[in-house]
Amino acid sequence: MQKIEFIIDQHLKEMTEHRTDTLSIACYETTIVQNVHRHIPLHWHDELQFVAVLQGTALFHINDQKMILSKGDGIFINSGIMHMAEDHGVSENCIYLCLNLSPHVIMPSDLYIKYVHPYVTATNLPFLYIERANAWGEQILDAVARIRKELVHQVPFYEVNVASAVLNMWKLLIINGYSLEHDPSEMSRNNRMKDMLQWINLNYADPIKLEDIAKAGQLSRSETCRYFKQILKTTPMQYVIEYRIQRSIELLQLSELSITQIAYEVGFNSTSYYINQFRKTMNSTPLRFRRELNKREKEHNSLNYCS
Repeated sequence: MQKIEFIIDQHLKEMTEHRTDTLSIACYETTIVQNVHRHIPLHWHDELQFVAVLQGTALFHINDQKMILSKGDGIFINSGIMHMAEDHGVSENCIYLCLNLSPHVIMPSDLYIKYVHPYVTATNLPFLYIERANAWGEQILDAVARIRKELVHQVPFYEVNVASAVLNMWKLLIINGYSLEHDPSEMSRNNRMKDMLQWINLNYADPIKLEDIAKAGQLSRSETCRYFKQILKTTPMQYVIEYRIQRSIELLQLSELSITQIAYEVGFNSTSYYINQFRKTMNSTPLRFRRELNKREKEHNSLNYCS
């Protein structure tokens, strides 16, 4: 299963239901540049995520940190953590396996409180880099690949095999991971950031000022700029522009609106300014991008028809 796009709500929460018919687990093979946005946009989800890179190099943005993942290595991303991914380098497209699972499927409920909940809620464990060079890291990354095969082929008792592999992965992670911390100030910072992003996502089509964003996070203007610089490596107003462009991509793909209509629909008050900003972000004009989307859609439908 190739995952090329997903729905993100106004809170930046991914709405995909990550599960099979019987398990709250899903594993996707993801080629970053095949996503409709040409990168994996900023989002978060309740599920835990394990990534194993199969080809190329990816740059993950996780809260206020960046992590470069090369072929063979991977990463664990905790529940509720904001993250995005993009290709890193020009030699080849990055492909990775992405395993998403509900924390509650790891262990029975009587063990969940002791062995899962403290790690899911820890403020010092937003992610954990998984190196194949480490024996425990190699075992976790190999387990992701085995789970992928089990979910694809679904031979008899595959659910038991998946559950066993997940349990062993988690044991390896918590034995080799960090000591746990629960910092109320860090939790507050993350919640303020989510509040500001949620406000932008609800009001992006209207005129927006820095004061509006700061008010949503109950911060001063300077503190708001500092939050965005530290966590997203951009300014609040630049994030607004980039978010408007990402929303315009959905309209380019799913509607027959003109470029001018789309520009005003997502909050730009000038078609030329929209086209200019789109070109800077996507290295293409909106019209050319729409034509490429339509071409890819026709090719995809043609392949499905032939098969």
